[in-house]
Amino acid sequence: MAERASWSLGAALRGVFGAKTIDEDTWDDLEAALIRADFGPAVTEEIVEGIKAQVERYRTTDPKDVQRMLREVVEERLAKYDPTLKLTERPAVVLVVGVNGVGKTTTIGKFARFLRTYDRSVVVGAADTFRAAAVDQLATWAGRAGAEIVRPEREGQDPASVAFQTVDRAKREGIEIAIIDTAGRLHTKGGLMDELGKIRRVIEKQAPISEVLLVLDATTGQNGLAQAEAFIEHGGVTGLVLTKLDGSAKGGFVLAVQEKTGLPIKLIGQGEGINDLTGFTPHVFAQKLVG
Repeated sequence: MAERASWSLGAALRGVFGAKTIDEDTWDDLEAALIRADFGPAVTEEIVEGIKAQVERYRTTDPKDVQRMLREVVEERLAKYDPTLKLTERPAVVLVVGVNGVGKTTTIGKFARFLRTYDRSVVVGAADTFRAAAVDQLATWAGRAGAEIVRPEREGQDPASVAFQTVDRAKREGIEIAIIDTAGRLHTKGGLMDELGKIRRVIEKQAPISEVLLVLDATTGQNGLAQAEAFIEHGGVTGLVLTKLDGSAKGGFVLAVQEKTGLPIKLIGQGEGINDLTGFTPHVFAQKLVG
């Protein structure tokens, strides 16, 4: 287990690019490294075959050229999706969705903090009313972030009414951005999507929804994506937030998840602290990932 935790894509790639020449081992090692970093078999094969073709075309034998080509292809594929957060409306309403356990509540606190660093006023709506602990946790994070919070007035309050009150407060008080937490689990998936649909309808009577952000735990990789597919199919998701992207062991998931869902990554979390959520920049990410 410790060996797995200490593995990094960067170290594996240094082994590939530090060789004296390009040979069959180069391709085997590159493929193994990308698979292990969660690029997925299809994306890995496309990348390796594409670089092989370039190497043949330019007749290079220098592994450093393979490094440059890999960086370029990763950046190019990442950049097909626009990571810009669309928050120009006032108030800009952001729905945050995702299964329980992915770090949704802490992500909302970090996102509120991220927006506050740009001097945006923020109100958070605790519309995951099915878990009292979620409301308390969200209140703690909102306080740390310097954001206002709208809590349910009673236990089990209709989530849509909490969402309504949140947007209403943003409009009345001139708060620029309203972030609304939603439930990650009900007894049935159908019930969860119905609930989300109701929240959307109630909000849209007051203001347009600027973003619907789906939170995914990068460490769960493809499994986490499978769990979240109902949100992608029925939730009107506009962008992804990847949490727990610490180190490069799962770095390939960033590319794989965009290509699999057709949705852009808009925010990434790379640590536990309140300032550890940042916007996503394909160029910077490709540089860090490949070196």
